[in-house]
Amino acid sequence: MKLKLLILNFALISLLSCAQDKNPVNTENSYETVVPELNIPWGFTFLPDGSVLITEKSGELIHFKNGQKTNISGLPDIYVRGQGGFMDIALHPDYENNGWIYFSYASSKGEGDGGNTAIARAKLKGKSLTDLEVLYKADPNSKRGQHFGSRIVFDKNGFLFFTIGERGDRDTNPQDLTRDCGKVYRLNDDGTIPEDNPFVNTPNAKKAIYSYGHRNPQGMELHPITKEIWTHEHGPKGGDEINIIEKGKNYGWPVISYGVNYIGTKFTDITKKEGMEQPLHYWVPSIAPSGMAFIDSDKYGDWDGNLLIGSLKFNYLDMCTLKEGKVIKEERLLNDIGRVRSIEQGPDGYIYVGVENVGIVKLLRK
Repeated sequence: MKLKLLILNFALISLLSCAQDKNPVNTENSYETVVPELNIPWGFTFLPDGSVLITEKSGELIHFKNGQKTNISGLPDIYVRGQGGFMDIALHPDYENNGWIYFSYASSKGEGDGGNTAIARAKLKGKSLTDLEVLYKADPNSKRGQHFGSRIVFDKNGFLFFTIGERGDRDTNPQDLTRDCGKVYRLNDDGTIPEDNPFVNTPNAKKAIYSYGHRNPQGMELHPITKEIWTHEHGPKGGDEINIIEKGKNYGWPVISYGVNYIGTKFTDITKKEGMEQPLHYWVPSIAPSGMAFIDSDKYGDWDGNLLIGSLKFNYLDMCTLKEGKVIKEERLLNDIGRVRSIEQGPDGYIYVGVENVGIVKLLRK
């Protein structure tokens, strides 16, 4: 009996210690609410006139202009289940000339019951989307509610990158090039496959795959100076990661990881393996990252160049100070504001943050 009590006490202490985030609070910041009363603002983007397009996970596209919200019609059917729904949104780099808007969402189209992540583009005319084109749809569908991804970024050459999580099927999808999910993908802006994608000549491989071995990437951003694609992804219990994505590389999930199962048991005994990439940075305990942006303006003084990542678990904006491409310090901004879902730098140089059950707020430095 004494041994059992000792084990239980040790387990409780371990659980409590792992549940605490140790990043210090930076109090030199505040915010003002720009778009109020949003539920889960999964993604948002600024139009050239300064207005904002916002995706609500529940399946709404909102246009916010001059203090007014307008619901946009013409969306595809959106499969809302668990973590899936209406997700990220981004403008084509040449939007002012071609008008293309890109977005990710969970779709029930295709093989099997349930749904999976899709990428589409459309144009905005008045209060409706037109010219809708589905560019990619992951198969097969699944009734599982977790790990849809999904972020969208254009690189310096105009290629479209997007992420899809492994849909909770860790032992099958992320390491198998013949299957969707647990991957970073690259397309031409019209949805065709680039001729130099890394697996175009691999038999039976999904030709859009750019990198693999990912769990659930919910952050992706183009570095403003190096033009590298940076991502972050959810680990299990511990082992959230930041990665720099390279062509054809394997990022290891679930063969290597710095995390464990949610109940505390191990699913792997190794954190490194030849042929698999190490993360640039990882978190233990997990912060549950979502959204990602670099500060690339003069609005925040010496914060310029830092990386911002939202914490769903601990309700703050994580500011990572970078030096020579490494995270050397982390601080909490907007501490206890709520579940930070999405982050963008606006055309005015200020950082805007989508917070669940709050809205979109503007980050201010005191």
